Amino acid sequence: MLSVEHLAKNFGTLKAVQDLSFEIKDGEILGLVGQNGSGKTTTFRMLLGLMQPTAGKVLWDGEKIGEKQKDLIGYLPEERGLYPKETIEQQVMYFGKLRGKKTHEIKEKLDYWMEHLQVKGNKNDKIKSLSKGNQQKVQLITTLIHEPKLVILDEPFSGLDPVNAQIMQDAIIALRKQGACVIFSSHNMANVEQICDRLVMIKNGRQVLAGKVQDIKDSFGKIKVFLESPLTKAEVQAVLGVADVKEHRQRLEITLSDPAVGRKLFELATKDGYIPTFSQETLTLEEIFKLKAGEKDEL
Repeated sequence: MLSVEHLAKNFGTLKAVQDLSFEIKDGEILGLVGQNGSGKTTTFRMLLGLMQPTAGKVLWDGEKIGEKQKDLIGYLPEERGLYPKETIEQQVMYFGKLRGKKTHEIKEKLDYWMEHLQVKGNKNDKIKSLSKGNQQKVQLITTLIHEPKLVILDEPFSGLDPVNAQIMQDAIIALRKQGACVIFSSHNMANVEQICDRLVMIKNGRQVLAGKVQDIKDSFGKIKVFLESPLTKAEVQAVLGVADVKEHRQRLEITLSDPAVGRKLFELATKDGYIPTFSQETLTLEEIFKLKAGEKDEL
């Protein structure tokens, strides 16, 4: 289990990370999200021991992460760190041996991951000959080849098309089944919503949301309504408690200031009988992200 306790990092007067606390249990996936410059990469560097915190601590199974824990960690950086003139096998072999794995162990796992991630080509292809998507897959293989217990993924879906993004997503979910602790960052909230058990959102280095994904969504209430009825946009806007209305062809997307207004809206829309659509839902993570990112910081 990974425990982060009151983590902070200052660069002079700049407070890059402030009082950040969370934990990831075995077999759990946590999403660390925030705008560019919010402190995600600085947090990852402290988790990896590449940067010492100004305050707080990072623990693995109750012990401070040190040299003996380093081989338990797999890290996928946002920027690709592969050697373009090396073959896939040479590249994976190099990183695997750095983590203490033997040649036969690496070869066996490489065959598995090549097939599992549907890497196009063969082990003797040079990295530079691969597409960006396949390079990203190979970089994931180098991250996982030593079977780490803690996996840190910085923007793993960057530059991937929908098919390869799904392959990457399935691979991350499989890590949960293997009992690994996984933490990843992504600007794609749909990925976070589909994959993560829990979420930590940071803004300007400060934690602004934390908890189980569904609990976070439920905390905002069911303030989103999708409506297809005889009611016009103007009629809906006139309802007290309706905060915003967007029109998409014959369908209205309505944001409420209070979930209880949904009942009033439903009664008004159905006063003459059947309507094609009325759906009252929680906000998506993307909507919550935009809402929290747009809030003014408290002084």
